[in-house]
Amino acid sequence: MTHAFPTDLELTHDYGVSRHTVREAIRHLNKTGLLTRERGRGTVLNRSEFEQSLGTLYSLYRSIEENGVEQQSELLRCEVVTDDAASSRLDREPGAPLVVLERLRLAGGSPLAVDRAWLPAETTHQLLDVDWSRTALYEELARINAAVPNQGWERLTPIVPMPADRARLGLRKGDAAFFLERLGLRDGRPVEWRTTILRGDRYRFVTDWSFGAQPSLRPLAE
Repeated sequence: MTHAFPTDLELTHDYGVSRHTVREAIRHLNKTGLLTRERGRGTVLNRSEFEQSLGTLYSLYRSIEENGVEQQSELLRCEVVTDDAASSRLDREPGAPLVVLERLRLAGGSPLAVDRAWLPAETTHQLLDVDWSRTALYEELARINAAVPNQGWERLTPIVPMPADRARLGLRKGDAAFFLERLGLRDGRPVEWRTTILRGDRYRFVTDWSFGAQPSLRPLAE
């Protein structure tokens, strides 16, 4: 999706510069990919899209910021809860206290993902006091000396989000998204269970491969 951009005449009037100056500035922005001239539509602003390499431990916050786009989060929930499904993923007893962190992730001011993470409460309760508007979970875990994942697995599934998440992400009924599940381990011990719903039209995943490498299959129930 693209967004309208002022016409050359509007820019010359608003900024008090010549049309030549405006055209040169737009030509430069075209080269950088920020703008596109389209027949019948004039100049439009490209929305930021992102491509993430699979098979590596990554931070969504850093992935966005390193593309030169500001990442912000709207905090939906950060509290201590019990969740038997998440406890099972984390090898905890049913009813074990967990910190759940739920955020709407924004890239360049537009919704990109709904992110939910569950962590053992006894080591992460200090996260309840964090300002989550512009920071990364793993950075905050390191700051409070809690376990930061250094291995794990992810599973990616196409879904049609439920109405509440669809509204948060600005998707239309029937629009598909990615559903990402992540189990984060620290030296083999589960320390994070996360689910993320990502807009499929703004985020792509890519993987590198080499001839002769042995693929592996993970049981769906794991």
